[in-house]
Amino acid sequence: MLAVRWYLRFALSYRDVEELLTERGIQVDHVTIYRWVLRFTPLLAEAARPCRHTVGGRWWVDETYVKVASRWRYVYRAIDQTGQVIDVFVSPRRDAAAATDVGTQAGPQRQNRDRRARVRAEPTTRTVRARGRGAGAPTVGGRI
Repeated sequence: MLAVRWYLRFALSYRDVEELLTERGIQVDHVTIYRWVLRFTPLLAEAARPCRHTVGGRWWVDETYVKVASRWRYVYRAIDQTGQVIDVFVSPRRDAAAATDVGTQAGPQRQNRDRRARVRAEPTTRTVRARGRGAGAPTVGGRI
């Protein structure tokens, strides 16, 4: 489990994890580590699920322009007050309506994914912030 945790937490390659284990006297092949990661990652994700925060009453949408598969795309992320990512939307065009849709749909989608979380369908405040853009970046805010 330690090898799987190292792989997932520190973005190491299978060969790097193999080398770390060899330094500690454990002889394991990188293919074995790969098989462990495939087998135990869903178990670790399920065990970590109760530790997630419920979505707060205040959240915002961040806009970022990134290159995905050699094409520039706009990425909108709905983030709550604790910094937890609620929803992500990728669009080929930049528009405030898409950003508003991410904010509007984030609550119900999150609620459907994890029924144990108590989530209000509508936030008390919605704000759209643009990162890395000039003065012409869209800003949508206000009370709902």
